[in-house]
Amino acid sequence: MTRPRVVVAGLGDTGLLTARHLSRHVDVVGISTKPALVSGQELGMRLARPDDWAREYRVGFGRYRKLDGVRTVHGILTDLSLADRVVSVRLPDGTTRAEPYDVLVIATGVTNGLWRRPDLQSDEEVDAALRAPHDQLAAAGSINVIGGGAAAVSAAANLALAWPETPVALYYPGDRALPHHHGRVWATVSGMLAGRGVTLRPGHRAVVPPGFDLDRITTDPVAFSTGQPDAAAEATLWAIGRVRPNTAWLPDSLLDEAGFVCVSPDLTVIGAPGVFAIGDVAATDPLRGSARNRADRLLARNIRRQLAGRPLRTYRPRRRRWGSVLGFQPDGLRVFTPSGRSFRFPAWSIQTVLQPWIVRRGIYGGVRRDR
Repeated sequence: MTRPRVVVAGLGDTGLLTARHLSRHVDVVGISTKPALVSGQELGMRLARPDDWAREYRVGFGRYRKLDGVRTVHGILTDLSLADRVVSVRLPDGTTRAEPYDVLVIATGVTNGLWRRPDLQSDEEVDAALRAPHDQLAAAGSINVIGGGAAAVSAAANLALAWPETPVALYYPGDRALPHHHGRVWATVSGMLAGRGVTLRPGHRAVVPPGFDLDRITTDPVAFSTGQPDAAAEATLWAIGRVRPNTAWLPDSLLDEAGFVCVSPDLTVIGAPGVFAIGDVAATDPLRGSARNRADRLLARNIRRQLAGRPLRTYRPRRRRWGSVLGFQPDGLRVFTPSGRSFRFPAWSIQTVLQPWIVRRGIYGGVRRDR
């Protein structure tokens, strides 16, 4: 008997985990613009310590034991035919391949600054994209970080740690950064930033000229609509959260006004039988938090339920962001709960307990050593 075919469009963190949960039960085809997992997590660590970041967050698909039965396609999605249940994929050689599906999972994520890009890339191009911003920041005599979310805060903290002699300033529009976290989180993190010498500039809303390229580190002074003088630095990192969903390949009928995929509470795509969406691309809630709240397991179960003709379960989003903000630090990893309280994995436990057992074995189901 032929098993159902599930096409997972996008093999970032969430798409990969969804494929991992399904691989024993259905035939899975994963489509990725990258030749390996290139995570969108931990911007600060990626910029300040790219080799350490790559060890944890750039992982070949063949290293995941639970993907052994998954066929991966390196290409960029160009079209979806709902009537024929087929997606079109442009391969690196320029040819186009049709991939039929019984169930489609849309997990193509968003474009966000220089660290989350939809481009079709080779290994060499991924190497260059990792190394170039690090080298530019390392050579800068001063650094400004623009933005108030976790990416901006993590970047400021990690850059100040990597180059303590380089002045680092964080500009954000509100009274506090991390507005989607509990207030306790900023109370804790702001003290850590100050301890590293980061200059905090609240109430600064940067002017973004029309057509301005946020996907690179800039060198021109930054103007503010809130009336403060321009801010100059040898390198300015933009992390203002102006995300763009990677949905150009989808019919407009599936998208909301901002281009995100319209979904029901069970993660099915409205108006598209047999199609689900998850992660930053899915308009599940104002924070689009299904990627961060481990909805991948629920989605995999709902796909199996749909194929068996059983009722689907509902995803319940959280009202606040939670988890790590700064990533791995010299004293370990601090994780914040939705209530704003935190607990810390000590440094000794990162490579002996957390990564090998909780992450690689528990979450991903086993990851082979990098050969």
